[in-house]
Amino acid sequence: MGKKGKKEKGRGAEKTAAKMEKKVSKRSRKEEEDLEALIAHFQTLDARKTQVVETPCSPPSPRLNASLSTHPEKDELILFGGEYFNGQKTFLYNELYIYNIRKDSWTKVEIPNPPPRRCAHQAVVVPQGGGQLWIFGGEFASPDGEQFYHYKDLWVLHLATKTWEQVRSAGGPSGRSGHRMVAWKRQLILFGGFHESTRDYIYYNDVYAFNLDTYTWSKLSPSGTGPTPRSGCQMTVTPQGNIIIYGGYSKQRVRKDVDRGTQHSDMFLLKAEEGKEGKWSWTRIHPSGVKPTPRSGFSVAVAPNHQTLLFGGVCDEEEEERLEGDFLNDLHFYDPVRNRWLAGQLKGPKVEKRRRRGRKVEPRGADKQEVKGPSAQEPLEVVREVVSEDGTVVTIKQVLAAPGAAGQLESDDNGGPEEAGMAPVEPSPRSNAMLAVKHGRLYLYGGMFEAGDRQVTLSDLYCLDLHKMEEWTVLVETDPESQEWLEETDSDEDSEEAEGAEGGGEEDEDEEDSSEEGAGECRGWGHSKEGEGRSVGPGQGPAPPSSQLPSFFW
Repeated sequence: MGKKGKKEKGRGAEKTAAKMEKKVSKRSRKEEEDLEALIAHFQTLDARKTQVVETPCSPPSPRLNASLSTHPEKDELILFGGEYFNGQKTFLYNELYIYNIRKDSWTKVEIPNPPPRRCAHQAVVVPQGGGQLWIFGGEFASPDGEQFYHYKDLWVLHLATKTWEQVRSAGGPSGRSGHRMVAWKRQLILFGGFHESTRDYIYYNDVYAFNLDTYTWSKLSPSGTGPTPRSGCQMTVTPQGNIIIYGGYSKQRVRKDVDRGTQHSDMFLLKAEEGKEGKWSWTRIHPSGVKPTPRSGFSVAVAPNHQTLLFGGVCDEEEEERLEGDFLNDLHFYDPVRNRWLAGQLKGPKVEKRRRRGRKVEPRGADKQEVKGPSAQEPLEVVREVVSEDGTVVTIKQVLAAPGAAGQLESDDNGGPEEAGMAPVEPSPRSNAMLAVKHGRLYLYGGMFEAGDRQVTLSDLYCLDLHKMEEWTVLVETDPESQEWLEETDSDEDSEEAEGAEGGGEEDEDEEDSSEEGAGECRGWGHSKEGEGRSVGPGQGPAPPSSQLPSFFW
């Protein structure tokens, strides 16, 4: 009887999920029909392109929820898609940019028949055929950010011939964004995500596999207890051939117009059973070490030693009607062999040792900043207050490695900023940044942070040598103050909004942290989910490209 009851309970949960998905699908169908016409309009404009055009250009405009991938054969990074919000309108992109690492130069590549404009998609690189960039899903938003279209299409960019191809195959995942996808042997494995309409939403924890040889989808049914439905999680492949799922975000309705958001911090192992093709199993694992604080909007890449690198994100704290977001810029590494988290602390640049007396100096701006830290051997937490134009005070926390801040000797010679005890150069705290690793160097592009009701979208580019772990190098600087920001208006200028908003600029050039949030709040965002289904706050950066995986998988 006990087994029967348990089985019936499981079926009941499946029926409830199926009923909710049907409900969401029905309500969102009308919205998506409206947006399909706009998407078709932009595809008509894209269809005018009949040949490949490569144009040297300045760095791409600010954006988030794009994908940044590494070319498997060349010293290049590939940036595709993304979104930008200027305070009034949401811009979606399907532009393709190539960054040449050796030349430190950008090229815009226009290729006929590209995928429609989107953000919060997933991109995975595989090496066969001179390199292929596979893209699945993502979303398109109306100019006012109130309506969403979730893609369920699969595309491949053949890097050798610079041609786009839409791969049509039945039995794949439903339309979604905020999902994660990795390359595993000769397959693409996809997990989770969410789908949202104006009034309803649903999160997924399903698993699909796409065979790169037969071009067919199959839905996996792993045994064991797996992660709860979520989006924006970490999904990486270990050297042993297993798949790690960590963290993510989800929300649920607790009462009318009130949702409770959860920032997950649990970890699971998805393992293919030996000798049983197509059979997988879930296992909950509990890593040791210095774990990241609960957050969302973090970005992920794979380090040269097969460790998973996690950067930044945001931790939202809500008290009554006040919502605060602590944006982060810290680094964490997960070692799958030892099942252990490690804090990523920079050593600081090498300084020539001098046999002379010196004195300890305080971190730069110590008289203006509150520095928390019991000793010089621990990371320092620097708290800064930023006042936006509307007078809102936003608190931003930064974690600085102790060796580069306190306890450093100051020479009699004013040699450089490091010797003078200045804070090291590093990316500002942010979420939704794009990461990629090439030749042992971590590249970080864009992302966003918030200042009061204003969303600041970034377009800077940083590089960090993961072998030396000394200091960040600035490749492209950005000035947030020069960014356009338009205050919201109550006028209904629908025709003007439809004119150029979604054009994407191309035509114009272990514990879970929960909080309750009003369903209608957007905190200055263009729309209400930003890649992970949140009604307040940001979404997630892309998963690491598979070209960073061990050659064992190929």
